[in-house]
Amino acid sequence: MGIAFPAIDPVAFAIGPLEFRWYALAYLVAFLAGWRLALYLAGLDRPAATNAATSAAAGAEKEGAPRRFLSKEAIDDFLPWAILGVILGGRLGYVLFYQFDYYAAAPFEALKVWRGGMAFHGGAMGVIIAMIVYSLWGKWPLLRLTDIVCCVVPLGLFLGRLANFVNGELYGRVTDVPWGVVFPFGGDLPRHPSQIYQALMEGLALFGVMMGLAHCSKIRNMPGILSGVFLIGYGLARVTGEMFREPDAHLGFLWGGITMGQALSVPMILFGAGLIVYACRAARHTPPQGTA
Repeated sequence: MGIAFPAIDPVAFAIGPLEFRWYALAYLVAFLAGWRLALYLAGLDRPAATNAATSAAAGAEKEGAPRRFLSKEAIDDFLPWAILGVILGGRLGYVLFYQFDYYAAAPFEALKVWRGGMAFHGGAMGVIIAMIVYSLWGKWPLLRLTDIVCCVVPLGLFLGRLANFVNGELYGRVTDVPWGVVFPFGGDLPRHPSQIYQALMEGLALFGVMMGLAHCSKIRNMPGILSGVFLIGYGLARVTGEMFREPDAHLGFLWGGITMGQALSVPMILFGAGLIVYACRAARHTPPQGTA
């Protein structure tokens, strides 16, 4: 039989002709919560940053050399960059990887981001580019920035997957498990609520891992470790989640029965492993920076 899909209106509320959808609100809350969390994480290194400010290295920073730590002001200034990277990259990735033929025929539809249709891998690339440009522009330490951003991303993933469930999209494959859900656009058979699976794996579980590691000063003083752990963790969670998720109808399975999401996640896992190796080797050749 399966569980009937809950009657949740995708529109949270409306003011006149303006509709505010849960999907858009999920992004808004994710950006605000992520910003506050990023400020907190940047503050964890404040004692070390304060000590560094009295050192000769800090004097070099004032003369324009690359900085060793991130200030809270740097996090504030990066927020607009992150928003643009997520929205532009996520939408472009979805258009290119998942619905190219459709949007090629109706290009103006690509501008309607409030209707859904964002690709995490595209958003990740957008934010990576934004972080590289921002760090070069402000001479901020790139890997410390990526570490903080990677710690807050699971919050957005959690809220985004819940919004996918509310929209009744990206549902799972047909199943006979007792918690199978009959989705409004998925036919009459119960399906895995794969959005919830992914919210738990990519969101809550990964968030717990990242927060635990972020509060270890030894890990924080090895820039790149947190970023690598996130890339591996997300990649593994996505590969696993895709085993229960119904492939996009216009794409189906790729070679060997894998999905597009799995194919895009494998390079993330490999790059994450390489980043951890790099961070460990770099730490062996870097003078101690203090603890927090």
